Amino acid sequence: MPKRTTADTTAIDRLARTQMRLATSGQLRATGLTAGTAARRCAPGGPWQRLLPGVVLIQTGRPNAWQQLLAAVLFAAARDASAMSGNTAVLTGESVTAIYGVRGARTDRADVLVGAGRRLRDRGYVHLHPTRRWPPTLRGEGIPCVRAVRAASDFAAHEPSPDRVRALLVGTVQRGRCHPDDLRAELHASHALRNPAVRAVLDDLRVGVHSLAEGETRDTLLNAGIPDPLWNPTLRTPSGTFLARPDAYWPDEGVALEVDSTEYHLGITEYRATVRRRLRLESHGVSVLSVTPSLVRDHPEELIAAVLTKLHLATTHPPRPTVLLRP
Repeated sequence: MPKRTTADTTAIDRLARTQMRLATSGQLRATGLTAGTAARRCAPGGPWQRLLPGVVLIQTGRPNAWQQLLAAVLFAAARDASAMSGNTAVLTGESVTAIYGVRGARTDRADVLVGAGRRLRDRGYVHLHPTRRWPPTLRGEGIPCVRAVRAASDFAAHEPSPDRVRALLVGTVQRGRCHPDDLRAELHASHALRNPAVRAVLDDLRVGVHSLAEGETRDTLLNAGIPDPLWNPTLRTPSGTFLARPDAYWPDEGVALEVDSTEYHLGITEYRATVRRRLRLESHGVSVLSVTPSLVRDHPEELIAAVLTKLHLATTHPPRPTVLLRP
C-alpha cells in the first residue's frame, strides 16, 4: 500500500474539520488518497463509513442529523463543482426550516434542489427536486441551504397535510424568518398555491394570524358564523402609548381574545407579563377572554358560547373602550 504523506493527512483533516467529518470521493482523491484505500477504510469494522454513493463519513459511530443533511447535499452536488458552493445542489424544504428553528420541523428527510438538466435518482432519505429557478443560497449549521422563505414554500408545495402546512408556514413567519408578504410572493412564484392546504393558510397570513393555535381558533370562530376579528392588531392608549397586541380583537365591541399556549405562559415571568397585559386592557375598557389551544380543540362549543356572550354584552353595556387601533 502506498505510504500516506503528511500533505494527504493534513488535507483530509481539513476536510473533516470544515465539512462535519464528511468528504466526497472526489475530494478524497484530490488529497492523493487512492480509491482502494478509501474503500478499505469504509469496510465493516473500518474507521470510516460510506453514507451515500460518493460520500464518506470520516468517523465511526452514527451520524447526527446535520451530518446526514450535509451528506445529502454532497451526494447531489455536481462532481466537477465545489460541493459546498450551493451552486449545483442545495438543501430546501422542511429540514431547512428546522435549521432556522421552526418548532416541530423534522430533519429525517433531505429535500435537495438540483439543476433541471441533471439526471439523478432519489436515495433513501434524499429526495431530489430539479428546478430552473435557482435560489440565493447561504450556510445554515454549515450546510448549503436556501433561505427560509424558499424552504417553507418548497415544503408546502408538496405536503398533503393541511395541519402540517399551516404549522410550518405560520411557524416560519412567527420565528421572524420571513415577512408574510415575501412568503406570499414565493408561494405564488413556486406554484405552491396549487395545493389547497396552502391557499387556506395564505388567507390566515393575509389577516395577520401568527401561530398554529390562532389559525385553529380562527377556523372555529368562522365555522360558527362569528365575524372575523382583527388578528394581532396594535392597541394604544388615547395618548398614543403602546398598550397591547391581543391575538384577536373585535373593535366595534371592544372584546379581545387571547390564545394562551402553555409553552409561552408556564414561567412565572411570562405569567406575570400576561396578567399585566390583561389588566392594562381591562383598565381601558377592553373585555378580555382567555382560552388555551387544547380548549379550542376539545371544547369548541365553550369558546363559541363565551365569545358570543362577550360580544352581546359589549353591545348592550357601553361605554366603548378608550383605545386607539392600528391594524
